[in-house]
Amino acid sequence: METKAKKITIKGKVHDVGYRLFLLSEAESGFVEKFDARNVLINGEQHLIVLVEGAEEKINRFVEFAESKYPPDASVESVEVNDYGEEIRSIDSFRQSLMVFQLSKMAQLGVGMLGKQDETIKVIKEESEKTREVARDEGEKTREVVEKVREEVEKTREVVSVESEKTRAVLKEKI
Repeated sequence: METKAKKITIKGKVHDVGYRLFLLSEAESGFVEKFDARNVLINGEQHLIVLVEGAEEKINRFVEFAESKYPPDASVESVEVNDYGEEIRSIDSFRQSLMVFQLSKMAQLGVGMLGKQDETIKVIKEESEKTREVARDEGEKTREVVEKVREEVEKTREVVSVESEKTRAVLKEKI
């Protein structure tokens, strides 16, 4: 059985879209023996360099897949396929290093999220204190208004009481 090695260069929006995992999954399901994939920038443009080696029919199927199928968030401008003559690591070795890389990214994101969470908690505490201060101030103002209203009600009662007595006196006189 003849083996074949290919270098596939994919150009476009190919970073941070799960492209390597997408292709690794296809390589594993197609029993490709050797696989490597790296995100690189060439002249400021995103490229994904994929190296595969294995039985010719398996490599041909994989190349056909890579030329026609893309992850949902990728935007592929071109796919270039060339023969490759250098050593390529095993698919198991690539999978392990990709897992370590992805775990490292997740850990960094987690640490960043914890920092953002701490910032958010600090802002919430500050805003809560401001709200409590406003509520205290507004509560005091409300108590002052209520006290003034009470005083006015009391004055009104006194006036009504005096006027009621005058009205009774007038009515008694008239009756």
